[in-house]
Amino acid sequence: MENTEFYERQNMNNTEPATLSVAQAARLLGVSRAVVYEAVKGPGASIRAIRLGRRIVIPRVSLEATLSGDSP
Repeated sequence: MENTEFYERQNMNNTEPATLSVAQAARLLGVSRAVVYEAVKGPGASIRAIRLGRRIVIPRVSLEATLSGDSP
């Protein structure tokens, strides 16, 4: 996804957060947190994630791209 497309998708009236916690992503996907941690781990990760200190967050657009079959 190009940066311009990312910014076009962001709506000032959008109340959804730009990122999800591992637990939130797990609930949305219907899997355990352990499965999500494995999916975001390492260079061959199937879901792109961002580490903020000790916390791991998953950009919503990254999860959507993975679910639609686009590369993370």
